[in-house]
Amino acid sequence: MSKRNTPQRRHNILALLNAQGEVSVDALAKRFETSEVTIRKDLAALESHGLLLRRYGGAVTMPQELIAGQGQQVSLYKQAIARAAVARIREHARIIIDSGSTTASMIPELGQQPGLVVMTNSLNVARALSELEHEPVLLMTGGTWDPHSESFQGQVAEQVLRSYDFDQLFIGADGIDLQRGTTTFNELLGLSRVMAEVAREVIVMVESDKVGRKIPNLELPWSSINTLITDERLPNEARSQIEDRGINVICAAIS
Repeated sequence: MSKRNTPQRRHNILALLNAQGEVSVDALAKRFETSEVTIRKDLAALESHGLLLRRYGGAVTMPQELIAGQGQQVSLYKQAIARAAVARIREHARIIIDSGSTTASMIPELGQQPGLVVMTNSLNVARALSELEHEPVLLMTGGTWDPHSESFQGQVAEQVLRSYDFDQLFIGADGIDLQRGTTTFNELLGLSRVMAEVAREVIVMVESDKVGRKIPNLELPWSSINTLITDERLPNEARSQIEDRGINVICAAIS
C-alpha cells in the first residue's frame, strides 16, 4: 500500500490482530507488501493510542487490565497519570507495580526504560510486562490467589517482598479519605502495607474523582505515602489538605 493508504493499513492490522490475538512484523510486512520498518512504525503509532501492545517481533491485543472500562475520557486521565508516574522512574530502578487498571496503564510507557527490575502481584501485569519489546527483569510475589483483586495475597507473598528492597511502589486505591489515607473495598490489606514498608518512595496513582470517597477499609495511612499522582481535575482545596500532610501532589494534565 502507498503512504496515503496508511490509515487503511493500520485499520486492517487492528482487524487482523483482533481476529488472531497476535501478529508478527514479518507476516504483516509480507501481507501488506511493505517494509518491516513501516510495520514497526504502524505498531508504534497504534500502541501510542492504546490499541495494542508491542512485543518482540510483533504485537498482541491489549490485556484486559490495561483497557479502561469507563470510557475514553477516563482512559485519557489514566494515561496522563501513568505518564507522570513513569517520568519519576530512574534508570535501573527496582520498583513494585501493584495490581489495578491505573497502575497497569504504566506498562506501555515502560518499554524504553533501561535496566528496570519490576515486582508485581498481578498475573495480568506480569504478562503485559513480559510482552514488552524491551522486557524488564520480572519478579512475582507468589502467594494465594485472590479472585476479588485478581492478585496474589497472603503470608507467602509478604515474605517474598521482605526479601527485597525497592526504590518505588506504584499503587492505586478505591478511594482517598482526606483525613486517613487510601481506602479500599478489599479486606486483604496486609500485602499493600508490606509493599509500602519495603519501598523508599510510595506513589499512589488515582483519578481525582476518587478523592474524598470514604470507604471503611483503610489501606495506607498518609504517614506511609510520599507522593500522590492524580489528574488536573483535583479541587484546589483537596490538594491543599493533602499537601498539608507533607504529601507531594502531582496533577497530571492530558496532553
